[in-house]
Amino acid sequence: MYDLRLLREQFSSIRDQLAHRGADVAWGTINTLLQERLDLLSQVETLRHQLKKGSEEVAQLKRKALPAEEAVAAMRAVGDDVHALEQRLRTIEPELEAHALRIPNVPHGTVPEGTDSSQNVEVRRWGTPPVFAFPPKPHWEIGESLGILDFERAGKIAGARFSMALGAGAHLERALATLMLDTHVQAHDYTEVLPPYLVNREAMIGTGQLPKFESDLFHLRDDDYILIPTAEVPVTNMYRDTILPEADLPIRHVAHTPCFRREAGSYGQDTRGLIRVHQFHKVELVAFTKPDDSYAELERITTAAESILQKLELPYRIVTLCRGDMGFAAAKTYDLEVWLPAQRAYREISSCSNFETFQARRANIRFRPKGGKPDYLHTLNGSGLALGRTVVAILENYQHADGSVAVPKALQPYMYEIDRIRPRPKP
Repeated sequence: MYDLRLLREQFSSIRDQLAHRGADVAWGTINTLLQERLDLLSQVETLRHQLKKGSEEVAQLKRKALPAEEAVAAMRAVGDDVHALEQRLRTIEPELEAHALRIPNVPHGTVPEGTDSSQNVEVRRWGTPPVFAFPPKPHWEIGESLGILDFERAGKIAGARFSMALGAGAHLERALATLMLDTHVQAHDYTEVLPPYLVNREAMIGTGQLPKFESDLFHLRDDDYILIPTAEVPVTNMYRDTILPEADLPIRHVAHTPCFRREAGSYGQDTRGLIRVHQFHKVELVAFTKPDDSYAELERITTAAESILQKLELPYRIVTLCRGDMGFAAAKTYDLEVWLPAQRAYREISSCSNFETFQARRANIRFRPKGGKPDYLHTLNGSGLALGRTVVAILENYQHADGSVAVPKALQPYMYEIDRIRPRPKP
């Protein structure tokens, strides 16, 4: 939520900086409401000054035993005017706040210009894409031929864009989650959290999913609860309406949860396989820092995410998202893109973002500097990593001509020392 005074004072600047991201924002309505609110506040202040002055005049008349009825009536009329103006303010402010909640975050100055993913800027690459003596297969063919992925049964149970892992497939995802959690807790100093998978609307507003992305979410029919699209939502809201001591910062949490997304607007994209599904698991990294430390923390959280890809020896690159490709709440985002041989392309496997004070304002998360007044802290998050997409990357990068898939060395201790996944009969 933008501070309304700041929004009014910097309206043109904010609107111009969001040229590539705020196309659906009702800027004209917001500007009109901001001006009306300012005029009303000014009128209320003027009338309250009149009330104070009039009250003093009435008191003087009464002290002198002079008639005060006319002055009292005049003050009563001024009071009625103040009440009417305050009523209008109480009507305007929720309307203004509802529009302001749809304004995206302002990009950091280092974010490149651009309107779509083609204008993202590559930062670095790691690893060498594998070379195969045979045409590499896509992960869904590999998984089905191994008997470890079953999209047909998942579709029968739930419908399109659902998947089911069996045997070594289920074990592979469980092993990946444990490897990721162990790495982030032991090597990167994150505290593990197992949060609720259902949250209320206030939590979704706090992290920026509502009101803009209502159609992307799964809602319960009889209760006002929403299935989480990412652990970022419950973990960030752990500190909603909280003032944290400066000494407690930074706070770093990691959570392994299912994620539920309707994927509204993605019809026709990645209709096969595990890239875009309604339910998947993810290990999420969330951090809370002092404002001066947040961009160093963004580098740290990105390094933590890419350490998993390095452990698994999966080739990847990191790109800085341009202004037009960033998420609604982010001030700056790095995407980690893993190499997928069947597509001959790098595809996103993690996004690491600094939200600056955007989420903290919406969720009212502050810290108290030593000897100072409470101020909004900065929040960050990153996938460390998305499990389904990591499975995709392993199946495609570690495939062999005989249809088997090698298990990355770092993962073998979590897979009962199995070094190869071979075809199994379909039950």
